[in-house]
Amino acid sequence: MLIYYLVWHNKHVKQQYKEYLKLNKNILLGFCASIVISAIASQLLSGQKDYVNASLTLVVDYVVYFSTFGTLFYLDNRKKYVLESGELDRSSLKRDLLKVISSLGIGEVVYTISRWSFQYYLLSNSYPAYLSSILAQSASTCIYMATVNLSVKVMRLYKDEA
Repeated sequence: MLIYYLVWHNKHVKQQYKEYLKLNKNILLGFCASIVISAIASQLLSGQKDYVNASLTLVVDYVVYFSTFGTLFYLDNRKKYVLESGELDRSSLKRDLLKVISSLGIGEVVYTISRWSFQYYLLSNSYPAYLSSILAQSASTCIYMATVNLSVKVMRLYKDEA
């Protein structure tokens, strides 16, 4: 959090880096919320077959993550697309939403496959359900973060306008 504070309050840091920080903050807070709830759900489902546990835990993970991420992303960007006249800048919003959804979509495919596979593997090897969920989500989150940040960079979502 100290790095976040120092970069955020430094007037010389480019706006694009602040945007990357906001996006990554929202992603990580979404995952923090979902890792706790997913572990609880996985443990509650521990009597189910491994593939059922992994599948239902993934659904819970997505509901919690997207609810949290979506809310935070909206709160951080709600004023970004309002013109001086007070009207919504629909073209900028549409363009950026397409880039965000594309970037996150690529990451979600990678995340879904790795998360489900890791959790199923761990459950099949007698790891406790809650621990399987936490380990699978932690590993998959690292892969997801790398994929999303690379996608955002390639798609130039936060291009340097200076």
